[in-house]
Amino acid sequence: MQVKILGSAAGGGFPQWNCGCVNCRRLRQGNFLGSPRTEAQLAWSVAPGEWGLINASPDLRVQIEATPELWPRNGTRNSPIRDVILPSAEVDQILGLLLLREFHWFRVHATPSVRRILTEDNTLLGVLARFADQVCWLDIPLDRPFCAGGARLEALPLHGSFPGFVSASRVAELNPADAVIGLLMSPESGGKTLAFLPGVSCVPDRLLERLQGCDVVLLDGTFWSDEEPLHIPGISRNARQMGHLPLSGPAGSLERFAALQRPRKIFIHINNTNPILDEESIEHRMVREAGWEVARDGMEITL
Repeated sequence: MQVKILGSAAGGGFPQWNCGCVNCRRLRQGNFLGSPRTEAQLAWSVAPGEWGLINASPDLRVQIEATPELWPRNGTRNSPIRDVILPSAEVDQILGLLLLREFHWFRVHATPSVRRILTEDNTLLGVLARFADQVCWLDIPLDRPFCAGGARLEALPLHGSFPGFVSASRVAELNPADAVIGLLMSPESGGKTLAFLPGVSCVPDRLLERLQGCDVVLLDGTFWSDEEPLHIPGISRNARQMGHLPLSGPAGSLERFAALQRPRKIFIHINNTNPILDEESIEHRMVREAGWEVARDGMEITL
């Protein structure tokens, strides 16, 4: 199985269009040792000419154009994208669906609650129902593995919350366990296992034990510190309150995952304010010395 990291940044990408923080400013000025990044997006393939996506990033069109394997075949209007898996209903993970509206058939896998939010509450997504069976919606079970695009997947409920745009009356009808999931992925025929956890506010021991058996862990790398988002105009919550375990500090991911030796460990979904984006920073060096990699657009993983 081939896995490509099409995008590795948190919402807004890097640099973020309306941000003048030190990282974004220096990158634009050309005096930053680091690379731009699009919003978090994974693609996988088991069979030649067939690909699946985890997330539907707002940057999906740009990411497709940067990935020849996802281009249409010569002379025809088509796409190798067959499956899309949505870990939540957050805008950063679903907006790319609207970019796949040009009369292309594909399957969307989501928890029942996420499916209801998107298909019953959002008329804009009617563009995905312009012809019979344009999109086949499939519910992700939380109690057993499921298969998609030649991959065997298992949902890991992460005890997150539904997006703020979902009404209180709708939230009251939904299963809280459906709100945010991580995923374990391996080839359906057997092989190595990859964990994708881009939004984690805490890591219980039982989750850590599951990850110990993985070969690759792609983990929430949004913020360096718990206080980091409080320095962003308009935000009044710390990292954990926003659903993201910070890398540093007591019980942060660097400390919490220190004993996790077997998997290849990669931080993904990195916010534009995070100092680990600067490859000359102390924080970047600390991450590397702790055995972690920092995801970048275009990384490839073989399972």
